[in-house]
Amino acid sequence: MAEQKKRSRQRSKSRSERAEKPRAEKPRAEKKTQPTAGFSDMQLSEVMLAALTKADYLEPTPVQAGLIPRAIAGEDLMGQAQTGTGKTAAFAIPILEGLEPQGKKADPQALVLVPTRELAVQVRDEFIKLAAGRKTHIVALYGGKPIREQAEKLRRGTDVIVGTPGRLMDFMNRGTLQMGNLRLVVLDEADRMLDIGFRPDIEKILRHCPRSRQTLLFSATIPPPVRRLAERYMRKPDMLDFSTKDVAVETIEQFYFTVDPEKKFELLAQLIRREDPAQAIIFCRTRRGTDRTSRRLAKKFDRVAGIHGDLMQQSRDRVMADFRSGKIRLLVATDVMGRGIDVTSISHIINYDIPEFCDDYIHRVGRTGRMGREGVAYTFVTPEEGNELTRVEMRINRLLKRAEIAGFEAADKPEPSEDKPSAKPVFGRRQRRIRRAL
Repeated sequence: MAEQKKRSRQRSKSRSERAEKPRAEKPRAEKKTQPTAGFSDMQLSEVMLAALTKADYLEPTPVQAGLIPRAIAGEDLMGQAQTGTGKTAAFAIPILEGLEPQGKKADPQALVLVPTRELAVQVRDEFIKLAAGRKTHIVALYGGKPIREQAEKLRRGTDVIVGTPGRLMDFMNRGTLQMGNLRLVVLDEADRMLDIGFRPDIEKILRHCPRSRQTLLFSATIPPPVRRLAERYMRKPDMLDFSTKDVAVETIEQFYFTVDPEKKFELLAQLIRREDPAQAIIFCRTRRGTDRTSRRLAKKFDRVAGIHGDLMQQSRDRVMADFRSGKIRLLVATDVMGRGIDVTSISHIINYDIPEFCDDYIHRVGRTGRMGREGVAYTFVTPEEGNELTRVEMRINRLLKRAEIAGFEAADKPEPSEDKPSAKPVFGRRQRRIRRAL
């Protein structure tokens, strides 16, 4: 108890000092960070060490080793890291260690912003796992669930909120979300939140948070919009780069097939038979394409399901639970849904439709090869999609290997058209975005 009070005094002192500093500081130079200590060397509480042991977290990942001590010290940090590197625990542990005892009907002390409903549930579950042995209340706020039930959980008091910007705005507009007691705010998958149009909501939420708060930002990529957000709402944040030399994870083998559009599904079925994946995600660009592809696959294979934003939340929860438990082997998904999937047994990623934007490719491929495991990704490219393939290869600084399957006549690699392609930004879309209720 004495040790916990000492840490609380140190954090309070850090926050008071931070409140006097001006905001809108540019992030400092990037630092390549290597693991420096085990969990036992981070001065964590006995309760946390016991929870880590129970969760079978024996050694920190590089992200955890680099971030946890500095986050506990109260610093504002930007972490560039791919998904599947243990970054959820990297911010959950400092949050749980910094919570102060509260009575009933307490206001939240920490807020975690995430882009999708599925990721909100996933992050909440990670908090619950690491909070073993503590009387800590964690609430997830996201669309698709009755707002009254979530409002009742808030009324009973909570320590940590994990939520999507859209649902948090609903509570703020109703006046039922009190943010004056917040001590730490986390922006998880910041690039995706900005890409799908949440910037106005995020900025409004941050403006309502106490100025003395600590802020942590995590993103697989750091495009200019993310950097500008950090400069405006964080205090002298250090930029910690935990990414590998290549943008795409080194443990993932990456291939492409050249295929005519009318033969894509036949190629997909042949590839699944050949590879026999433990679990695979097949990415499609559109919801209609996701439905069509999942229905056709279900006629040829067992344990197939599709997921996209038009499904009812109850159906989405059921599909995700079945996929995590292994009941579903082949999952057909859209890009937004794919960002909430964290399953270490995924062995294959198949880009049935090549992504329109390069960063979507990075996030898709990042669903496999998680926590250092090996994985493989295949991308289907039609003869007209040479420009898209070239942009992906330039973005990841790697040439995809050409793959072939017997019975399919391989065409030449699609070449970029001589006509100058319409400029497409690497980082997100330029057109006006309409926020969906995630």
